[in-house]
Amino acid sequence: MEQPVFASIRYSAACQDCGAELECWGVQALVNGSLRWDTESRCPACGFAVAACGGDLPAELRDRLLSERGPALLQVVPSARNAVIMRVLRAELGLDLVSVRSVLNEVVTGAYSGTLPEMELLAGRLRASGIDAVAVQP
Repeated sequence: MEQPVFASIRYSAACQDCGAELECWGVQALVNGSLRWDTESRCPACGFAVAACGGDLPAELRDRLLSERGPALLQVVPSARNAVIMRVLRAELGLDLVSVRSVLNEVVTGAYSGTLPEMELLAGRLRASGIDAVAVQP
């Protein structure tokens, strides 16, 4: 079993009940081959608290993770077979044949990026298909 991969942040927002500053935490994790996320917020002034989690990572949380933690890069060995990479990308990202060619170019040049858990998920799927791949957080 692979080790979980996490990306987390702490941030502030306005409390919806009293307007004071909320303490907020967000995390995206790759656990047992699945991406998960959750957020928690707590107001020290009024006690308001909320937690949320779900399937698809909300764009706002993804943008915060990328902004604060920076993007991770998906890297493959130069000798990797493009057809295998394309098959994995199409299956994992739901891309059509035209779109996958553009993403393939980014992958083979080391420019394809996302959150660390997202890139590690793709790297793991590529490794399972015989492609030497890693997720790197510069």
